[in-house]
Amino acid sequence: MENFVHLQAAHCENGVTTNLLKNAGLDFMTEPLAFGMGSGLFFIYIPFLNFSNGPAISFRTMPGRIFKRTCRSLDISVKSYRFRSETEGRAELDRLLLANKLVGCQVGVFHLSYFPIEYRFHFNAHNLIVYGKDDGNYLISDPIMDKVTSLTTSELDKVRFAKGLLAPKGHIYYIDKTKPVSTDTIRRGIEHGIRRNVRDMLYIPGNIGGVNGIKFTAGRIRKWRDKLGVRKAGQFLAQIIRMQEEIGTGGGGFRFIYAAFLQEAAGYFQNEKMLPISDKFTLSGDLWRQNAVNMAGVFRGRNTGQADFDRISDVMLDIYKIEKEAFNDLKKLKLM
Repeated sequence: MENFVHLQAAHCENGVTTNLLKNAGLDFMTEPLAFGMGSGLFFIYIPFLNFSNGPAISFRTMPGRIFKRTCRSLDISVKSYRFRSETEGRAELDRLLLANKLVGCQVGVFHLSYFPIEYRFHFNAHNLIVYGKDDGNYLISDPIMDKVTSLTTSELDKVRFAKGLLAPKGHIYYIDKTKPVSTDTIRRGIEHGIRRNVRDMLYIPGNIGGVNGIKFTAGRIRKWRDKLGVRKAGQFLAQIIRMQEEIGTGGGGFRFIYAAFLQEAAGYFQNEKMLPISDKFTLSGDLWRQNAVNMAGVFRGRNTGQADFDRISDVMLDIYKIEKEAFNDLKKLKLM
């Protein structure tokens, strides 16, 4: 696509969403706005499911929802497809590129040739943009990279049709039609995103998701040393660090992005009551990052006593209290 502008972002789906919308003429869109309107903040720990030999933990909503929710909030028409075969998926991608479309793709990380080796593992919910084709190679805009790159046909096929959990099955998505967006529409999108995030974090059934999931996880960690042994418990904590800090910015980074979203939202509504709530999410992000250091100390064998596990659990309980209070504050806000 001519005149394509690459945008680096903190998180892949935020970045793809923002870049697709900006290149479609919606210049107001920012990464925090996309994340907040898409209700991207979440937490869930699924104790009966393992991922890469560790606990299945997520700090964000399901892949693909941020893009769909944000566009739906703005009344932007989008299309999304999955495919049964590489040949079928490649043919549709080529057709869209010939039609001058920017195409978002869900891919697996393990075979991304431009990723540093230490960041390649079996995770199938990464997002990037294919913005053209040159000399048989696909032109790639990956939002977490500082510049554009390219993949051969076989390389792109391999990551688009990666196997395993959350297999992308060639998943592509793009903006079909766009139109001018009014400030009132943006405000409604912000409000709807906040209300949905309040629901997801405060009222999701059970005790493994939302703020209650954070409290539940804190209780499990306190028991891991005796139940699993120091070595395996350390590996489980390392898995949390990876899910928190390496996959899509995770726990701390997402809280900082949400704090920035609330600051932007305060400007749209001229409502300064949102700013102290933003500060609470910044504090939560700081504590998630601090706890990642605490967990790393266990994994590296420096701090392996029960008191170290208790400290990690206690910090997570502090996070639970802060985020529960912050979402309750958001629930009480009158915006429109």
